[in-house]
Amino acid sequence: MNYRKSIVALGTVLLFLSCATNPFTGKKTMAFVSNDQLFPSSFSQYDQFLTENKVVTGTADAEMIKRVGQRIAVAAERWLNANGYEGYLKDYQWEYNLVNDETVNAWCMPGGKIVFYTGILPIADGETGVAAIMGHEVSHALANHGQQRMSAAYIQQGLAVAGNFAIKDEQTRNIFNQSYGVGSNVLGMLPFSRSHETQADEIGQMIMAIAGYNPDECAELWKRMQAQSGGQAPPEFLSTHPSNETRIANLTKNAAKAKAEAKKFGVTSFK
Repeated sequence: MNYRKSIVALGTVLLFLSCATNPFTGKKTMAFVSNDQLFPSSFSQYDQFLTENKVVTGTADAEMIKRVGQRIAVAAERWLNANGYEGYLKDYQWEYNLVNDETVNAWCMPGGKIVFYTGILPIADGETGVAAIMGHEVSHALANHGQQRMSAAYIQQGLAVAGNFAIKDEQTRNIFNQSYGVGSNVLGMLPFSRSHETQADEIGQMIMAIAGYNPDECAELWKRMQAQSGGQAPPEFLSTHPSNETRIANLTKNAAKAKAEAKKFGVTSFK
């Protein structure tokens, strides 16, 4: 029993010491893997991805992706500097590429490496829609969501190992393993992922507004996303993302807040 208490105490200390602060919420977040470790790996994987896929260059769409990305990054830095986080982005290496692929998706790796697939451009329906997507993806990197997901996975795996160590009866241990896998995902990892998506929606909406793009477009974008999907989606509690209905409602509600934040930076009209 003393041994187990020592493990718990040590784990608590490590959890406390392995924390970072999310500048957008002011809350402590898990950081078992430092950005010093994460960013180089991310940059290497991104470079490898580009060599294996068809990067679009020299077109109006490719230039738009870079232009919007740069505006969003500048807006993020303005907000961070104004809120006491000067130098927060010093290790980020922003890069924005358009890849010829019909997949309806875009993503941002830790440290600011971004890809848009050509398949998402019709749904973006113009530069403001691209800004809505860009703001969301950039926000995942700004809030270190990749770092947090890796840390959460370590905890999930660690608790599984601890459970197997503590349970001596084989039948009980098998039941634990079957129920823990489902339970830790549905009750832990999936809600954690959905909270990241909601947070990235809100941060991204604010940043795009500071960059001069109309935050009302975010809800319109997700209406188009919903139409494109044909309404086919798993129940929200079994998904890594909030439902389209939830996102549209949240983005509609938060647009006024994003405009008010942009006004602090002298931005009162939007594209």
